[in-house]
Amino acid sequence: QDCGAFVQMSGVLKRIAVKLSKSCNDLRLLSSGPRAGLGEINLPPVQAGSSIMPGKVNPVIPEVVNQVAFEVIGNDVTITMAAEAGQLQLNAFEPIILHSLSESITHLRAACLTLAERCVSGITANTEALRASVENSIGLVTALNPHIGYTAATDIAKEALATGRGVAELVLEKGLLPAETLTALLRPEV
Repeated sequence: QDCGAFVQMSGVLKRIAVKLSKSCNDLRLLSSGPRAGLGEINLPPVQAGSSIMPGKVNPVIPEVVNQVAFEVIGNDVTITMAAEAGQLQLNAFEPIILHSLSESITHLRAACLTLAERCVSGITANTEALRASVENSIGLVTALNPHIGYTAATDIAKEALATGRGVAELVLEKGLLPAETLTALLRPEV
């Protein structure tokens, strides 16, 4: 018996699981820290912090969604193998197909709701870390290039990299632009 519809449905669920897991990996990376990671976003605390690092918020909701995704991917393999194992017009493995498909749907639905309600709805931006990252970015010279020239922009970038100082600080120190102009050019809205 052809179980192609089950295989196709499982494939769609697997695709959703892969994308959801990838998004959770991004959340885990963007929230990593508090000092050594990116720390660009804050995930809501769901349980007591790390057992080895007091004060750290573990990304437990994205991690549980990752695990559900792994399960859905595994169920897809089970469904694929069970569908392939049929002979002529008979497939004795439909029970495991339906069990795995039901499990994937149920767990994926619960994972999506949990992620939305207990994680995504409480995400905040770590504005201090983001501001520091922008202020220390060598990429700022790109916005200044048309105003200070390529050579000066290159020199500023090299010095900022070598010294660890900020681009804006060096531009002001060297008198390449007035403070008001520099502030206007580096506004995020521009």
